[in-house]
Amino acid sequence: MRYLFFVLCLAFAAFGSATAQQVDKAAVKARINRAAMEMKSMECDFVQTKHLKLLSDKMVSKGRMYYQQKNRLRWEYTAPHKYVFILNDTKVRIHNGERNDVIDTNQNKVFKEIARVMMNSVVGKCLNDEREYKVEINANTSEWIAALTPLRKNMKQMFTSIVLHFDRQRALVTKVELTEKNNDRTIIELKNVKTNHAISPNLFDIR
Repeated sequence: MRYLFFVLCLAFAAFGSATAQQVDKAAVKARINRAAMEMKSMECDFVQTKHLKLLSDKMVSKGRMYYQQKNRLRWEYTAPHKYVFILNDTKVRIHNGERNDVIDTNQNKVFKEIARVMMNSVVGKCLNDEREYKVEINANTSEWIAALTPLRKNMKQMFTSIVLHFDRQRALVTKVELTEKNNDRTIIELKNVKTNHAISPNLFDIR
């Protein structure tokens, strides 16, 4: 279960070295929301780096991500191990080569929370839910940086902070950093992002 939480990192990282700029928070949210509504599909490569507080080494994984409106998401790890997490509406499929499990998120509160956070992070919708997070937005010359502090008890038990980086030109998430309660950090960088391209529905097959 702990490994699944790493997937939630769909777009966070530490603040850039450039001087932070004041931003119009409402205007930034509106721009990100508009981009999310216009984005019918998205695919990209990702690099996930896990920093463990108790170890000097870092764990690096690579893979491919696919998103399609509405509520379809596929995280496919390709190295160093193969692992697939698929969300299709209210169903989740987990495949690691040896096991293939299908879970109904309506019957499982943990997976329902995972699915909700994953989808909202990919399209930036989590910025709108002020009951879930305290949101601070800053900017540098190339990106908007949204620092989210969880407010709900179940999220606070997992994470102390979530930071989303958005490309200012495209208003898309490019990097995610999750800081867990024990101070472990998971960073995911999204690379070679393509939007509104045709994606095979077979990629989101739950069977």
